[in-house]
Amino acid sequence: MRDYDGSEYPEAESSRTFAAVPDGFARLWTPHRIAYIEKGPAASGDECVFCTAPTLSDEQALIVHRGTTAYVLLNLFPYNSGHLLVVPYRHVATYDAATPEEVAEVGSLTQTAMRVLTATSHADGYNIGMNQGAIAGAGIAAHLHQHVVPRWATDANFFPIIAQTKVLPRLLGEVRDEIAGAWPA
Repeated sequence: MRDYDGSEYPEAESSRTFAAVPDGFARLWTPHRIAYIEKGPAASGDECVFCTAPTLSDEQALIVHRGTTAYVLLNLFPYNSGHLLVVPYRHVATYDAATPEEVAEVGSLTQTAMRVLTATSHADGYNIGMNQGAIAGAGIAAHLHQHVVPRWATDANFFPIIAQTKVLPRLLGEVRDEIAGAWPA
């Protein structure tokens, strides 16, 4: 093949020989997470945000409900509006170290969170999960927490791809007040 000036193009390399040959797996590229990886584990004197949150007012900590062994709060860095975290009060790192009472309440609060988010925001689906340990992607690996992320058929747009910006149409305090107000007594 020749360029406009008549010079010959070098032969193009086939994508079939690249290191990233398609393998059937989808990839979610999150380069912003490198900040957590490079920072490494928290210094031993750092306070745990999940231990501190219950000592603050619900409004300050974005807590929407306080249970007996666990509580629910909005994620300060949400993937979507209404992204909740279900957290045991006790400083415990992994699910297998939680007591049966903590496991039961985390599960029950997760179910209630889904019902409340469905009623208040009309979520079409949910991503629910726990990252166990820093190597598994836990931003706060030392304190167990479960994510409840509401999803909508229309929640994807071009901003995260083009502008590295997640569109969150509502303020955290406004969302906290709505969810807390709808939480069953």
